[in-house]
Amino acid sequence: MLRVTPILLAVLYAFAMYHFSAWRTRRELDARSTELADPALKRLTDRLAAALGVARVPVHIYEIDPVNGLAAPDGRIFITRGFYRKYQSGEVTGEELTSVIAHELGHVALGHSRRRMIDFSGQNAMRTALAMLLGRFIPFFGVWIANMLTTLLAARLSRADEYEADAYAAALLTKAGIGVAPQKALFHKLDALTAQRAGVAPAWLLSHPKTAERIAALDRLEARWQAH
Repeated sequence: MLRVTPILLAVLYAFAMYHFSAWRTRRELDARSTELADPALKRLTDRLAAALGVARVPVHIYEIDPVNGLAAPDGRIFITRGFYRKYQSGEVTGEELTSVIAHELGHVALGHSRRRMIDFSGQNAMRTALAMLLGRFIPFFGVWIANMLTTLLAARLSRADEYEADAYAAALLTKAGIGVAPQKALFHKLDALTAQRAGVAPAWLLSHPKTAERIAALDRLEARWQAH
């Protein structure tokens, strides 16, 4: 019984963390967001809605400064206030911002948002169990190894999700008559918009693929579509 106790504790911890994280995320987004009311952007999101066969695509503004978009586990789409300011100042076009919305719709449609919440809880549980197990055999270094392994797993899963959401967005934007060009144009601006410093961490540790690799993946996707 004592041998399986760490595993049972990790499972219970994961279950508790999942529900706590979901509650905390929902409360944060409810408190710090409002639905976006922008006529020009609505005309573009209405084109996405028509392509999806739904009445509309509601988008919310999340009142934080960093440039980002996100899909909540409950299916809501958010653009940060910082990203919206880039659009208002002309640094980002309406079509480019719409490509972000399409990308986040991809995360929802493909189940990434909810799965990421579960993954987060599962990764914490795995980190706890590994730390307990490895700590018995590798004192001092067991916790460090457990953290490294779970970080690598999380980064790999996240990068795969980003490629899938990019492909979904490309297909949706094409069907909506907007095309893939704004998506790629935004990627060219992405590093400057988010003030990222190249080379801070190795590519395999980053949660998002490198911008050039995302553009190359879209180029390959377009080439396959044109071939058929």
